[in-house]
Amino acid sequence: MLPSQHEVETHGMTKDVRYRQRYLDLIMNNRVKRTFKIRNEVIDFVRKFLRERDFIEVETPMMNMIPGGATAKPFETFHNDLNMKLFMRIAPELYLKMLIVGGMDRVFEIGKQFRNESIDLTHNPEFTTCEFYWAYADYHDLMDLTEKMLSDMCFAIHGSHKIQYHPNGPEDKDNVIEIDFSPPFRRIPMMKGLSEALNLELPPADQLHTEEAREFFDKLAKEHNVDCKPPRTVARLIDKLVGSFLEVNCKNPTFIIDTPQIMSPLAKWHRSEPGLSERFELFINYHEIVNAYTELNDPKVQLEAFQEQAKAKDLGDDEAQAIDANFVNALEYGLPPTGGWGIGIDRLTMLMTDSNSIKEVLLFPAMKPNE
Repeated sequence: MLPSQHEVETHGMTKDVRYRQRYLDLIMNNRVKRTFKIRNEVIDFVRKFLRERDFIEVETPMMNMIPGGATAKPFETFHNDLNMKLFMRIAPELYLKMLIVGGMDRVFEIGKQFRNESIDLTHNPEFTTCEFYWAYADYHDLMDLTEKMLSDMCFAIHGSHKIQYHPNGPEDKDNVIEIDFSPPFRRIPMMKGLSEALNLELPPADQLHTEEAREFFDKLAKEHNVDCKPPRTVARLIDKLVGSFLEVNCKNPTFIIDTPQIMSPLAKWHRSEPGLSERFELFINYHEIVNAYTELNDPKVQLEAFQEQAKAKDLGDDEAQAIDANFVNALEYGLPPTGGWGIGIDRLTMLMTDSNSIKEVLLFPAMKPNE
């Protein structure tokens, strides 16, 4: 005879058993079924929202000769017939932009990405994203659309723009925060916000590529005990500092905007502030949910950005992007002004289901082997 729901909630299975034997978890815990029902609602909402705005859903390759479209370490595989190494995709971005070049002005893809990185509360080696590309739009349009999509989604699922979230999991009933999806979302310019948080004047954005700037941020990170593993490039140091001084204040949806160009090899340069790019990241509950930007569409500048990434890779940054000559060639045929956008479906589902671990929103999460 199966135990009662009360016995399960009181004495239930360990999380390890729940994740390894999800079929038992589904039998015993009604809350788990509700979680995956809401996951379906999240994906359905995103798809319907984009289709209503004339976006076309497409599929692009999951095995690539060059791992591009994001800053991440890829998984490797091998194709026997071609006798060559291939990489599991880390992002569909470059293929989707090639479709924009071909005249498909609004495209999106919902699918799996694979990144050979750590496993923790918000990271799984394979995860689901939605990316879309929108010709003749810029990052201001993307921010407006993001506010509309997420605020409407929250209201559709919960009947309110405000949700109650338990950072330590629903077991810790006393530790609860309110997250407010009411638009408009707060916007923080990255370098100005970092300067204000540190009460310090930072090097000009158009000088961030210099060794003097690298030494400045290296010293700053050491003074504030901000850990940054080698290579300690300007981009990596700024990223860690932003994590320690800006992201920690992003409980409610917050755009961190105008990222330095050296951190954004695929983004277009800022139209009025040299050294910056027209890029933003949306943070909710202190974690990145969306990454988006006005796309870089100059093939010469794109090649130079790839070459700078290649130098970082040579210095030991195995997350830096490789030179993709095929993509640069596509840009030479003409990429119109375009806005590109990506969201983590799993992290978004965590928020909508009051789940503090990504394992709670994946039916079969990655687990270490049993001893």
